[in-house]
Amino acid sequence: MNLRITYFVNQYPKVSHSFIRREIMALERLGFSVQRVALRGWDEKVTDKDDIAEQGNTTHLLKGGLLPLLAAFVRTAVTAPLLFAKAVQLAFGMSHRSERPFVYHLVYLAEACLLLGHLRRFGSQHVHAHFGTNSTEVVMLAHALGGPGFSFTVHGPEEFDKPQFIGLAEKIKRSAFVVAISSFGRSQLFRWIDYTQWPKVHVVHCGLEESFHALAPSQPPDIPRLVCVGRLCEQKGQLLLVQAMALLAQRGIRFDLVLAGDGEMRPEIEALIDRSGLRQQVRITGWISSDQVRNELLAARAMVLPSFAEGLPVVIMEAMALRRPVLTTSIAGVPELVRHGESGWLFAAGSVEELAEAIAACLSTPVEVLHAMGARAYERVLQRHSVDTEAAKLAALFQQAIRQAV
Repeated sequence: MNLRITYFVNQYPKVSHSFIRREIMALERLGFSVQRVALRGWDEKVTDKDDIAEQGNTTHLLKGGLLPLLAAFVRTAVTAPLLFAKAVQLAFGMSHRSERPFVYHLVYLAEACLLLGHLRRFGSQHVHAHFGTNSTEVVMLAHALGGPGFSFTVHGPEEFDKPQFIGLAEKIKRSAFVVAISSFGRSQLFRWIDYTQWPKVHVVHCGLEESFHALAPSQPPDIPRLVCVGRLCEQKGQLLLVQAMALLAQRGIRFDLVLAGDGEMRPEIEALIDRSGLRQQVRITGWISSDQVRNELLAARAMVLPSFAEGLPVVIMEAMALRRPVLTTSIAGVPELVRHGESGWLFAAGSVEELAEAIAACLSTPVEVLHAMGARAYERVLQRHSVDTEAAKLAALFQQAIRQAV
């Protein structure tokens, strides 16, 4: 049975959304036909060859400008006035406690009208959105207009920061099912819905492809190098990391730190690096491909991620799959994967002292011990985060939702 589903994302492809691409491809290996639709991303700078291919495979709703959006809005209002009126009412309800005024939700409705045409031409039987923010509102409005049923994956931390403002409970109520990427994430969704709806929330982990880690085991290098992979932004905690490295430098501890990524806080981070006198020890790569991320992880003795807020970072899974220990904060779904003292070090979020101590401990740990920790990390992440295993769980949910909608 060839099931036809649509994936809808705000921006796709994107450097930080490789996990979505892996999930889609795993579903296609299971026999699904998957339509990719995004609002934007046709001009996103991507370096990974698979992301470059995905740009050509993705329909971008806003690429045509304002005219197709307005045309779809008017056409839907004329051809399906009752459904359109109900969708307008839903959009108005979503604006009540929203950070954005009603006019934004009318734009989401226009996007839903345009999306609906693409869904019908493809013959989509179900729509799945990633992130419970406006992307899910668009597919929910498309469903209200007569489109197929929908589901969505909640990642956090954004959805957990403002669940009432994004109407999370209403989205869950109207969905066929909801995916959380960790048990912690599921618990946060339970807080905002009636317990009779708890069975709608399922845990499906983000997955890794075997090709990413299908390498001969390599021992961590006997050099004091750490790598931090992630967007340079407030929630990832790179400023705190630079402060911790400055403390270590004052104690005479040798190190090299690679900040693999880019982002809006790069100027501020670079300024702190210069003020701390760490220009020779800290390097920022800018955006790099998946292969380059893998090379940076393999060239380091461990990966460090001092995040203030997270769901469950994919880069932690990637580091563990490459047999590298992880130093990270004990928040959200992270402790479900990283075991302190076994596969890495966990420390309190926001504590520069605990971060510095964890790094010092890692840098002083013999390479053979790090190698053993990396082996345990590898075993644990493969057990919990195989993309084919997780995609099979998602496929079963899609099949059940489509059967129930018939």
